[in-house]
Amino acid sequence: MGLGLQIACQGFAGGDEVERVAGVELLRLERQAIDIVNSHLTVEAYRDQSGARLYDARLDLITRKFDLIPVERGTGADVSVAIHGAFDNALRLLKYRQMSSA
Repeated sequence: MGLGLQIACQGFAGGDEVERVAGVELLRLERQAIDIVNSHLTVEAYRDQSGARLYDARLDLITRKFDLIPVERGTGADVSVAIHGAFDNALRLLKYRQMSSA
């Protein structure tokens, strides 16, 4: 049984690229997600003060005990960079959790 992922996009249509990038990142996360059963990814498009478009990716992990683990967000001018950043932060967090429980 694989790790579940729900994706929500705000401020833009999302689409195939978001799903493709998130799917690849989810495969990386599954290897470390021993007690994680589900995840929620929210990607929001917004404009900064200069008017440049940015993407903010927020990832929440849900454990087998239904605990919610918020992950530090990833931000970037490219949606794939923002998503990759959020999943990198999740991997670091999971490694830290595993080391501190050992």
